[in-house]
Amino acid sequence: MCGRTACTLDPEEVSRASRYRNRHGQRRQPRWRDGDADKYRPSYNKSPQSFSPVLLSQRHFDKDASVDECVVAAMRWGLIPSWFREDDPRKMQYSTNNCRSESLLDKKSYKDPFLKGQRCVILADGFYEWRRQGKEKQPFFIYFPQSQPDSSLGEEEQWDEIDVEFPPEGKASNIEEEGETDKWTGWRLLTIAGLFDCWKPPGGEEPIYTYTVITVDASPNLQNIHDRMPAVLDGEADVRRWLDFGEVKSSDALKMLQPTNLLTFHPVSSLVNNSRNNSPECLQPVDPQAKKESKPTASSKMMMSWLKDSPSSKRKEPSTCDATTQEQQPKAKEDLKSSGILENWLKSASKKARID
Repeated sequence: MCGRTACTLDPEEVSRASRYRNRHGQRRQPRWRDGDADKYRPSYNKSPQSFSPVLLSQRHFDKDASVDECVVAAMRWGLIPSWFREDDPRKMQYSTNNCRSESLLDKKSYKDPFLKGQRCVILADGFYEWRRQGKEKQPFFIYFPQSQPDSSLGEEEQWDEIDVEFPPEGKASNIEEEGETDKWTGWRLLTIAGLFDCWKPPGGEEPIYTYTVITVDASPNLQNIHDRMPAVLDGEADVRRWLDFGEVKSSDALKMLQPTNLLTFHPVSSLVNNSRNNSPECLQPVDPQAKKESKPTASSKMMMSWLKDSPSSKRKEPSTCDATTQEQQPKAKEDLKSSGILENWLKSASKKARID
């Protein structure tokens, strides 16, 4: 299962870090759907009912758009079927936060949007999972490896920057123009396969877009933590194929939902157990036995570096609580802006604390 994620990038960074290639191999930067950037709140500890950034085809909102043109939208975690007739989503009698790939076609809530091509990609720094240890549960943070070790050096000695480009500032188009690109060297976002639906309240209020995380059997390296994991899409090609419902049929898309053994992880503090806790300490590597900070791995060093302050980014200050959680936002710390890739970020006193 998947019950908690983290996504700490601000809206502009999410867009830059989500560049993709269309059918013709052109690299594009997705724009935010109108108004959705204001619904999203970066967080170290996202729980169901909060809003997360989701990548999907623009065709779902604009029938004249190309199917392989993507957009970033803020959607609420926990799918509300379009056919749900109650006036309050909280009256749903079952959870739709996760959807098992094996039974996806057996349940109307998931079968309908899947066959309609309503596939999406949930964007996150990573996700949390808990391993049962006797009467206690040890949380882990799981994410894409952020380093590419040099064969002549140890994994602890070197990492390569992530080569993700974005259009030059001031360009209105989201199409790459040769010679006018720059590199995104920040955190490589986890790309999780999901389904979404649009529910229209019977009272005529604004439609609500919601999503569910598709899960599969855990990969061999994660089975000692939990027996399930999100269906992760590895690389631009898989992301494009999953979202391109015009070219990739449902039967072929279903075959893409497989465990991946590419993820890395480290144990974290039990602070993350409470969804109200929203600070860098939620991601801090710890030694489960000593109950103290552990020696960081190459990938966790990357994360700590990514959390370092930099003058290049403009993170958004959350001013109100998420309407779906009704929890009061804590007073935010001084703004942290992106640079490099987990040591300096987690140690920086300027990193914001946020709660959805």
